[in-house]
Amino acid sequence: MAKNVAIVGVTGAVGQEMLACLEKSSIKVGELRVMASSRSAGKTVKFKGKDVTIIEASVDAFDGIDIALMAVEADQSEEFSPAAVKAGAVVVDNSSAYRMDPKCPLVVPEINPEEIANRPKGIIANPNCSTIIMNVPVWPLHQVNPVKRIVVSTYQAASGAGRPAMDELAETTKAWVEGRPIEPKVFPYQLAMNLFSHNSKIGENGYNKEEQKMVDETRKIFACPEIRVTATCVRVPVMRAHCESVNLEFTNPITEQQVRDILAKAPGVKIIDDRAANRSPQPLDATGQGNVIVGRIRSDISQPDGNGIDMFISGDQILKGAALNAVQIAELL
Repeated sequence: MAKNVAIVGVTGAVGQEMLACLEKSSIKVGELRVMASSRSAGKTVKFKGKDVTIIEASVDAFDGIDIALMAVEADQSEEFSPAAVKAGAVVVDNSSAYRMDPKCPLVVPEINPEEIANRPKGIIANPNCSTIIMNVPVWPLHQVNPVKRIVVSTYQAASGAGRPAMDELAETTKAWVEGRPIEPKVFPYQLAMNLFSHNSKIGENGYNKEEQKMVDETRKIFACPEIRVTATCVRVPVMRAHCESVNLEFTNPITEQQVRDILAKAPGVKIIDDRAANRSPQPLDATGQGNVIVGRIRSDISQPDGNGIDMFISGDQILKGAALNAVQIAELL
């Protein structure tokens, strides 16, 4: 049965990828309704070889829509998502607006697809990109040997802040090479040839919002409020695809080979781990890929009981960290 699908925010980096992922998906699309701001209204995008005209996003634009994919900021989602639901659509929201709402499932299809089957109406939230990328490989390990604690440090690309941030990194890198002054506008600091703590607001506990998201969202997705998670999130001068250093403490001893065997069969995971060549996941490996790339798998020598594993991972923030995950949810619907 064909589904009428809307993409809100189609001109942004995530919206563009949602369009491409939808075209490749198993969803039989009846009507495709693409929306953006008034500046883009009247322009066209291509879908399966045909031009589709962009309309201005509004609360009255969802009549007849079955699935609405939101690729907008939280405040815009709070305006449009309830209107889409009221019109009869199921919303898959990529913003942070509804992630911790107890009425809204927070879904990674490789982890908790049953949440969609249990609650197939209303708003389904797409997790934070760093949370998704970390947990696609952590979950299959957790199922075999419960993870007690996660210590993660992220190396987050400009793509996490959208197309303007990617453009700024390109321009300021060129300016640095040419010796011209650099005046960042999207980021608070120069990202070219530099790195800095993730530029989200720091809370009273000293964790910034990005770090706190990884803590809270992991507990909700895993349905495991007791799992201990601590995160340090850093913005790095990479155009696209995040990397993460992940340290896991398991309930029981686990070997490197056991981890490799589990991850080799895990959906959405690809292993690149060649010690002899010192070859491990890089952002360029993950860019444009739907899988999360895993490597540097090794026992944590600081845990002599054998309960610790370290690994290094990379995932495309715009794809699996956002657009692809949303379209995979839509496929399950």
